[in-house]
Amino acid sequence: MKIKQYRTQFIQELSGIYDVLEVESFFYLILEVKRNLKQIDLALNPDLSFSEQEIADWSILVSELKKEIPIQYLLGKTNFYGLDFEVNSNVLIPRPETEELVEWIIKENLNVGKSNGLKILDIGTGSGCIAISLAKNLPHAQVYAIDVSENALATAKRNAISNGVSVTFLLQNILETEDLMQEFDVIVSNPPYVRNLEKEEIKKNVLDYEPHLALFVEDNDALIFYRKIAELAQTNLRKNGSLYFEINQYLGKETVKLLENLGFKNIELRKDIYDNDRMIFCVK
Repeated sequence: MKIKQYRTQFIQELSGIYDVLEVESFFYLILEVKRNLKQIDLALNPDLSFSEQEIADWSILVSELKKEIPIQYLLGKTNFYGLDFEVNSNVLIPRPETEELVEWIIKENLNVGKSNGLKILDIGTGSGCIAISLAKNLPHAQVYAIDVSENALATAKRNAISNGVSVTFLLQNILETEDLMQEFDVIVSNPPYVRNLEKEEIKKNVLDYEPHLALFVEDNDALIFYRKIAELAQTNLRKNGSLYFEINQYLGKETVKLLENLGFKNIELRKDIYDNDRMIFCVK
């Protein structure tokens, strides 16, 4: 079957579940991973075809997509800040909003500590996307990363190797940590922040397949991770060190208040590309 014909069939089968533009993006994403072909290649070579085995392989992917399993998990990879990352059910799929947080940190620290070093800690690293992107773009920095999940850390370690960076990974439950045992210039975290009451807003592909450990917090203490990390930062950030968070869009003011009460200064709340309160920066 010609690939162009199969594309029409693929879109028809999935368009009742997903937006047509999203289905089209799925098609070209799979095509690039499976056949190393881009959209332009298909346009220039309209007679390209699939073998029977390829159609069988694609049919399996279609049946999985019908269950709303995230395409990144089906392909086992995704792109974040220009780098390829392995992803699986042990780690969250990196989001575009988090790329904005990484961009902010890189811009603010590009020339910081080049002579005497820069120490960065990423808390709740998951796939390692934040830590590895920072290590890649701030090569003068020493980067450390913590996670409570052994399986997540195993994934992050593979991602560090595949992206050619050195990151020190530590298995640690941050809520049970009393001291980080060393000082850092930058601490960053994208911790669990979705309240159970917000589950109805979460899409099925996230709710059913991404790790709840990395997503949800109890309604009655939604800022538990922010409070704990900020308290540790009071001890383990160097003077004038920076603390960065990705946050719950509905709790921007509350998170700012928490940081104010703990004595942080120069607090800045930023919106993401979707105009939601999403990132906070402050200084010890």
